[in-house]
Amino acid sequence: MNARPTGRIDVHSHLLPGIDDGCQSIEDSVACAKRLVEAGYSHSFCTPHIWPSLPNNKIDRIIERVRRTQELFDQAKVPLKLFPGGEMSLRPDFTEAPREMLVSYGMAGKHCLVDLWAEKLPPFFETSVRWLQSKGLTVILAHPERMRAVQEDPSLADRFAKLGILLQGNLQCFGDPPHAATRQVAERFLSEGRYFMLGSDLHNLATLPLRMNGLSRVIEMAGDAASLILTRDHPWTLVPA
Repeated sequence: MNARPTGRIDVHSHLLPGIDDGCQSIEDSVACAKRLVEAGYSHSFCTPHIWPSLPNNKIDRIIERVRRTQELFDQAKVPLKLFPGGEMSLRPDFTEAPREMLVSYGMAGKHCLVDLWAEKLPPFFETSVRWLQSKGLTVILAHPERMRAVQEDPSLADRFAKLGILLQGNLQCFGDPPHAATRQVAERFLSEGRYFMLGSDLHNLATLPLRMNGLSRVIEMAGDAASLILTRDHPWTLVPA
């Protein structure tokens, strides 16, 4: 079994180079990884987008890309341990997705990360969630505070809870301007204890400082101990044995 980490675990990152709209080169990936380590992270799940337009982003390829990227990190002496994963976008035909694109944290078949961009929750949302749960997966919704439907009606968090959905907050939203809807919802959900975990959702080096500023805001609001629960202790439960 993996040794329990003392550092933070990033549960949402587009760190794998050239696989989606995240880091585009290994140099970008290494630079981002170094910044994560400086911010106190020791582990990161690589969660590339799973979209129909990215047909190569499937289980086997992601595992291989994580392995290769880890080797390059090790060669560069960047002490960041990587795990495979993915961010699945919910859509009307989601339940017809090929099995090889049904990704989960650590590819362990226990927890999965999904996202949705909607002004109103569509009918296929609950259908897709129930379908994933029928596969034995615990569904984690990425950055709900970025969804217009949630910004318009934050009480949707109650519906998510009743459906058995866990919430993953986006650190960048805590670094957004104070008047931004994303930050207002994120801070509300944090104060209400809605989040199961927080992730950077890093895409490139340019926006990483804003995400780390968001982490500082979380610590300011909730305290270091509570922030570690959301960025280390709960994420630890996703780490494959």
